Amino acid sequence: MSWNNPAISGDYALPSTNPFGNYTVVDTVPKELLHMVDAHWYQFPPMNPLWYSLVGFFMVVMGTLSIVGNFVVIWVFMNTKSLRTPANLLVVNLALSDFLMMLTNFPPMVVSCYWQTWTLGAFFCEIYAFFGSLYGCVSIWTMVWITLDRYNVIVKGVSGEPLTSSGAMARIGGTWAVSLAWCLPPFFGWNRYVPEGNMTACGTDYLTEGMTSQSYLFIYSVWVYIFPLLFNIYLYTFIIKAVANHEKQMREQAKKMGVKSLRSEESQKTSTECRLAKVALMTVSLWFMAWTPYFIINYTGMLNKSSVTPLFSIWGSVFAKANAVYNPIVYAISHPKYRAAMEKKLPCLACNTDNGDNISETASAATTEKAESS
Repeated sequence: MSWNNPAISGDYALPSTNPFGNYTVVDTVPKELLHMVDAHWYQFPPMNPLWYSLVGFFMVVMGTLSIVGNFVVIWVFMNTKSLRTPANLLVVNLALSDFLMMLTNFPPMVVSCYWQTWTLGAFFCEIYAFFGSLYGCVSIWTMVWITLDRYNVIVKGVSGEPLTSSGAMARIGGTWAVSLAWCLPPFFGWNRYVPEGNMTACGTDYLTEGMTSQSYLFIYSVWVYIFPLLFNIYLYTFIIKAVANHEKQMREQAKKMGVKSLRSEESQKTSTECRLAKVALMTVSLWFMAWTPYFIINYTGMLNKSSVTPLFSIWGSVFAKANAVYNPIVYAISHPKYRAAMEKKLPCLACNTDNGDNISETASAATTEKAESS
C-alpha cells in the first residue's frame, strides 16, 4: 500500500476507486523525488510493464543508431577536405547536438525503464531535462540556419551574400549561447524541470497552474517551435517556387534548342543545390514530426490537464529521441559528396545505389575531392 497517495488521511489510507487499489504510478518513485511530482499523477494506476519494456528496447536501438550515426557524420565531414565548407559546419553542429542528446538522455531513460521509475535522483532529473531541452533548441535553430543558407543560395543566387566560415561559426556560437540562456531559467524558479507522468523521464513542468510557470512555456514554445516552424514554411515557399521556375525555364530552353536537356555547368550546380534543399526540407520536416508531440503534450497539460495521462506523456520522449536518428540517415542517402566520402572512408557503411544519376553524382564528388586534395 502506498503512503504517498493524496487520498490518505492521518495514518490510514482512504478507499481507492481505481482497479489497482491504492497503488499508483507514483508509488515506486523515491522519496527524495516526491516534492517534484505533481498531485495530478497520483490518480493513475501503474502502467502496464510491457510499456516500459517496449520503450526501453526502443531507446536502446535508437540510442545506439543515433550515437554511431551522428559520430560517423561528424567524423566524415571533419576528415574530408571537400566537405569542410561553411554550410557543412552547420551540418556538423546539427550532428553534434543530436549526438550529445542521445549520449546524455538515452542511458538514463533505459535505466528508468528497467526499474519502471526514475531512480537517479532529483538533481539528475533536472540535469536530464535541461540537456534534452538544450540540445533540442540547438537542433531546431541549426535547422533554421541550414534552411536560410539554402534560401540564400537558391532564391537569391548571385545577389545573395555567400556564407563564410566566420559567419557559420557566429551562427553556431550564438545558437548555443541563446539556447543555454533559455534553458537555465527553470533552475531559478521560472517553471521547473520535473518527472513526467510515466516516471521514466523528466521535462518541463506543464501541470503547475499560474502565469509564473506557464508564461515560460508559452514564450519558450514560440522561440523553439512556433516561430521556427512558420519561418521555415516561409523560406521553403520561396525555395520551392524558385526551383519550379528554374525547372520550367530549363525545359523551355531545352525545347527551343531541340535537345532533351541542358547539361551546362550552371544547371548542374543548380541541380545540386536543389538536391541539398530537399535534404534540408526532409530533415526539418522530420524534426517537427519528432517535436510536435512534446508541443501538444505541454499545451494540453496547461490548457486541459485532465486529458494528460502517464501513457500520453510517453510519446513526447519517444518521438523526440527518435529525431536524433533521422539526420545521419538522411545525409547518408541524399548528400552526394557525403555518400562518396563515406564510401571511400567507411565502405561497410556506404549507401550504394544503382541509379545512374546517383553514380554520376558520386563520381563527380570524388573527382572534386581528389582535385582539391592535390
